[in-house]
Amino acid sequence: MAERENRRNRRERDEAPEFADRLVAINRVSKTTKGGKNFGFAALVVVGDQKGRVGFGKGKAKEVPEAIRKATEQAKRQMIRVPLKEGRTLHHDAEGRHGAGKVIMRTAPEGTGIIAGGPMRAVFEMLGIKDVVSKSIGSQNPYNMIRATIDGLKKEASPRQVAQRRGKKVADILGAKSDAPAEAADA
Repeated sequence: MAERENRRNRRERDEAPEFADRLVAINRVSKTTKGGKNFGFAALVVVGDQKGRVGFGKGKAKEVPEAIRKATEQAKRQMIRVPLKEGRTLHHDAEGRHGAGKVIMRTAPEGTGIIAGGPMRAVFEMLGIKDVVSKSIGSQNPYNMIRATIDGLKKEASPRQVAQRRGKKVADILGAKSDAPAEAADA
């Protein structure tokens, strides 16, 4: 009995991080039958903790709230973690593709804000990015734009991850800054 309670408490603690969600698109679809038209709804939702985790999901149902609930659950299951520079922007420029959708994301200095179109803006806000410049090229379909954005964010790597992968120190990856003044003094 105590084990079951411990498992339940552990599960609740794991789900405890509060996620923000943003409804990106809602689409009414109809199916014509001999009895008339049957309407349904498709929802596209982006979910994030605004600290470097984000996910998206889509849900379909006869009622809007049910479609949104399904999309939110799917988004929470498909979350990815993205390393952020200073907790506000990307470490490096990235490009993402999905189908005919292509997006370009660039780092930005502090105070720039989020310069992005609708679906991409929702992803960046839920991710917790405060400064980014981005451009969507090609498909304006919100599903493809979000998938392309997530594809680009998956390619994002912090200097620590790159150093670990190469078996080097972070200073070697970034280029030692203390060497520059010494070389200038010798010249």
